[in-house]
Amino acid sequence: MDTAHKPDDIGITVRALEPADAQEVSALTGAPGTFEGTLQLPDMPVASRLEWLQKLEPHGCRLVAVAQGQVVGSAGLHQAGLSLRRAHVRMLGIGIAAGWQGKGVGRLLIARLLDWADHWAGVLRVELTVHADNDRAIALYRSMGFVEEGRHRAYAIKDGRYVDALCMARLHPNPPRLEG
Repeated sequence: MDTAHKPDDIGITVRALEPADAQEVSALTGAPGTFEGTLQLPDMPVASRLEWLQKLEPHGCRLVAVAQGQVVGSAGLHQAGLSLRRAHVRMLGIGIAAGWQGKGVGRLLIARLLDWADHWAGVLRVELTVHADNDRAIALYRSMGFVEEGRHRAYAIKDGRYVDALCMARLHPNPPRLEG
């Protein structure tokens, strides 16, 4: 059975990230126009991320968006640590190729991840951190139910300056209940 979603009206197929995708996803993550919005560095070898990308995450969900046979975005929900007290939480990470930003790819990936979290994985809380100057990403997250919970001052170095980051989270809108 094919587990990929069929291409949508912008020609994107969303499917699980497979270990064989690691090289392409690593190149995307380190590409100009993508790495600046993450904690990745420019000019890092593709191999620097391969081990992590090839590792299976039984309690997470990692997806890729594919257009014309090429990975144009990746996103994942990852465990927020090993503590049983945080087993209900996942951290969101996402990267979209520069030429595909603002075209709905991020929304497709996040919607699929939130469906997984809400309906299949027992996730109550999804957290993320976003650079405070990334207005487009912040607007997307807010439109998908994330709310700002705090601000990290001088969170990361970006293009030679310290930038703040917002911590945002989304709680399950209708947590499962026992029927009967």
